[in-house]
Amino acid sequence: MEGVTWCTHRFVMHGFLWYLHKDHHQTEPGFFEKNDAFFIIFAVPSILLIYSGTFNHVWWIQAIGFGIMAYGFAYFMVHDVIIHQRFKWFTRSNNNYVRAIRWAHKMHHKHLDRHHGESFGMLYAARKYWEKIHRDKKLMAGNKKVEYAPGPS
Repeated sequence: MEGVTWCTHRFVMHGFLWYLHKDHHQTEPGFFEKNDAFFIIFAVPSILLIYSGTFNHVWWIQAIGFGIMAYGFAYFMVHDVIIHQRFKWFTRSNNNYVRAIRWAHKMHHKHLDRHHGESFGMLYAARKYWEKIHRDKKLMAGNKKVEYAPGPS
């Protein structure tokens, strides 16, 4: 599913549906974003597949619907709760994986337009982000201040 997520994010959200996703890359007041419409866009096929599979006794269709639902829940927990902290449930994690995916997503958001982006996935963080997290941990272990160099424009 990570490959599907990467392609959907890169070619749909940063492509022909950018008008819904754009405000997610901007600083706007308020809790809700147009980007939240993707919840409905992906929930509808999930519900329809679960319904159809259940009432037509086609269990593999039902399983696909539940798979989409499970990935939607994972997306909510990872993207909205852990990465963007829209809900203050896991705000102080020192876990290397959590820090790596948060840093990768931060680098994704440094691009305010639809072009020249990076890190379009959700659960995968490239090696450079893991290396950065390990460097930071070593610096913090030595009680040195962690300085963040500005990223490329």
